[in-house]
Amino acid sequence: MSALRRDSWVPVALAYATFVLVGLSAGVGGVLLPAQIDDYGLDKATVGTQFFTFSAGFMLAGSTAGWLIHRFGVRTSLVVGGGVFALAGLYTAVRPPFAAFVAVQILAGYGTGILESVLNAYLTERPGATTLLNRLHAFFGVGALLGPLLATWILSFLPWTAVWLVLALVSLPLLAGFWLTLPAREIPSPAADGEPAERPGLLTAVSRQPAVLLGAVFLAVYVGLEISVGNWGFSFLVEEHGQGDLIAGYTVSGYWLGLALGRFLISPAATRLGMTATGMTYVCLAGITVSALLAWIAPGAAVASVSFVLLGFWLGPVFPTTMAVAPRLTVPRLVPTAIGLLNGVSVVGGAVFPWLAGAIAQGVGVWTLPPFAVVLALALLLVWWLVAGRMTPAPHPAADEPVPSRSEDQAEI
Repeated sequence: MSALRRDSWVPVALAYATFVLVGLSAGVGGVLLPAQIDDYGLDKATVGTQFFTFSAGFMLAGSTAGWLIHRFGVRTSLVVGGGVFALAGLYTAVRPPFAAFVAVQILAGYGTGILESVLNAYLTERPGATTLLNRLHAFFGVGALLGPLLATWILSFLPWTAVWLVLALVSLPLLAGFWLTLPAREIPSPAADGEPAERPGLLTAVSRQPAVLLGAVFLAVYVGLEISVGNWGFSFLVEEHGQGDLIAGYTVSGYWLGLALGRFLISPAATRLGMTATGMTYVCLAGITVSALLAWIAPGAAVASVSFVLLGFWLGPVFPTTMAVAPRLTVPRLVPTAIGLLNGVSVVGGAVFPWLAGAIAQGVGVWTLPPFAVVLALALLLVWWLVAGRMTPAPHPAADEPVPSRSEDQAEI
């Protein structure tokens, strides 16, 4: 273990960089949607079908990530995920026909899902896992913040496909870094500790546990809310509040900035106040609801922009904190599989709800985005109450805190 810790800061840093890339790919989506609609000559609902194929690939990744880790190790699993992501990006960059574009989102979703699931499982095994996971997902917010700026800048002189070319090329040095710095077996197989190795029966066992299923529903609604606002917020600000493309793009970046800041700042503040992870999540969900209401009743563009930033801020810690308490939803040998399931099912919400938001916007008007967000926020409060009631007790008082003790925090960067 001591030898592992001496070098472990390098793959952890690469994990952070990878989540910046994942955030970039999510953040560019909302800015690219109008360009894709114009390029393919389709309406919002039709273009939104890409969310479903992406989610199919992501769900497949969630169901196979545990098996990949135990069969091939973290290093190979990450290279597989990153390689599939790069191939999908390169193919998208050649501007395929729309049917092929929708189909290749399966590969994009699979690659992204493997990267996310494997890195979540990898950091869950590290000392100070709660801190590491909050930082990891904070860097997703950093990438999502930069995504709209990058896409807006590239679209000023190149077609939308060039954005995906950039994302694919950026992924290549990360793959090389993981291959060079991670050993073949970073997380040992459960068989090494006398547990049965990963097998199809483990996924079945996890899927029968109510606490895990409720956690999956919770994250599906959460991701649906996060991506719905991130993807359609640009259109809402332009069409309903008359903001220019540049200002609206900056506002969406502010939304993702709020997401990153929430993940960097809220957990340490909650710890200083003696608040548990479950209590902190309740506070965040209340903030999400109030911010969505503010966006709904905002009298002008400036207030709407502020409400978007606040919404992102309160959304920030919810996903990583749920991942951090995942070991309290099941028995230890099922934790990697449970994390894959939680991550895989979460993208269902990331497909269904943004598509639904777009379909409602197409038929009724894009003004429906804020009330749509309010409904999802209230659903999150209800489901989290059910999840919290089924968690096993924390092994010690600090285990339910958003950030571990300082001694644990110093074990990793």
